[in-house]
Amino acid sequence: MREDVIIVGGGLAGLCCARVLHKAGVPWRVLEASDRVGGRVSSDIVDGFTLDRGFQVFQTAYPEAAKVLDYPALDLKNFEPGASVFYKDAFHTLMDPWRRPSSLLEGALAGVGSLSDKLRVGTWRSEAQRLSHEQLMERAAVHAGDGGRGETIREMLIRRGFSEGMIERFFRPFFGGITLDESLGSAATLAEVVFRCFSIGDSCVPARGMGQIPAQIARSLPSGQITLNTRVASLDELTSARAVVVATEYSVARKLLNLPTGRTPRGVTNMYFAAKSPGEDHPALRRALLLLNGLRTGPAINVAVMSRVSQAYAPSGYELISVSVLGVDHDERALLPMVTEQMVQWFGPWASSWSLLKTYTIREALPDQSPPWYTSPSWPVISAKRPGVFLAGDWRDVASIDGAMRAGRLAGEAVLKHLGLLSAGRAS
Repeated sequence: MREDVIIVGGGLAGLCCARVLHKAGVPWRVLEASDRVGGRVSSDIVDGFTLDRGFQVFQTAYPEAAKVLDYPALDLKNFEPGASVFYKDAFHTLMDPWRRPSSLLEGALAGVGSLSDKLRVGTWRSEAQRLSHEQLMERAAVHAGDGGRGETIREMLIRRGFSEGMIERFFRPFFGGITLDESLGSAATLAEVVFRCFSIGDSCVPARGMGQIPAQIARSLPSGQITLNTRVASLDELTSARAVVVATEYSVARKLLNLPTGRTPRGVTNMYFAAKSPGEDHPALRRALLLLNGLRTGPAINVAVMSRVSQAYAPSGYELISVSVLGVDHDERALLPMVTEQMVQWFGPWASSWSLLKTYTIREALPDQSPPWYTSPSWPVISAKRPGVFLAGDWRDVASIDGAMRAGRLAGEAVLKHLGLLSAGRAS
């Protein structure tokens, strides 16, 4: 191939790497194994419903994404700032009182966490708003540089003084659903970064699905330079390129570069249900809220009625319900009745009429980022296994949409430096 740079993988990292190279005038090509760009950030249309490949939420406070994406063009639709926890046969709603002052009394009376817990949330929120993403990453790097193992999310919450009830009923399903680790054993930095985003920005989805995010980036690139349905079996196929960027899942990068096996990635099972809109709204449907499982019973850790966030997710008169179950080794024939039983407990008889549209089993939904772990722009993005090969992907950064985009940019800048087109100072 004649391109100076070949990018293996057309997910967010690969696209953002291509974006850097395109701006610098460097010839490049993306080789993507599937039939579309976006990787795990993708959407399907099934019977008129928009199904994201796994429940996903976009944060407007993502620092990298804000530099790349045109938010108005995505027509972002917001979740309400808060969550509703199912506990003791009822939903207990915790809204952000700084954004919804009228909810202050409702939150104080909610049967999840004590008043002290809620005051501690406010203290944490104030701290999160003062720190930048870069400062959080620097703090994690300092802890790692001191030889410390680093805190887990659970350890950090205990240090902050939260009660066991608040941790178990709210933070376990909240951060457990984000990190796909119900034990809260992931690195505390991940929770700090997520909490900062929730505190200063909006949680949302593009009106027509998460797949609009990579599609927008791809449209900003020249047509014809992204080749789909092309799987790279060996980097020996790409020897004519001056540089190669492996912007894939870790399992693919490992095979291409003979990397260590690494930690087992975290998987999730996402079930989408269609339902006719109820004649009278269930209390849990009156707001576009994330619904959390505050119990240890039932397989679902969180539920979102996506059509209440964006009406375009479902045909008129219908609701689209996303149900997330941690892990992937489930027998769907056994899982479906268990989920239905849990949803009837949550929503009443209406849930028994739901129709399963599709189940996504995502084995590499997120990398395992339990301690010891940290990341920073100073991490080398060049492969030690092979000269001229660079690495990108959310496993190189905070495992998120923003992390994947930042990893792609950093890989692109490292390539430019390798080609003599970018100074060391700018590459940082």
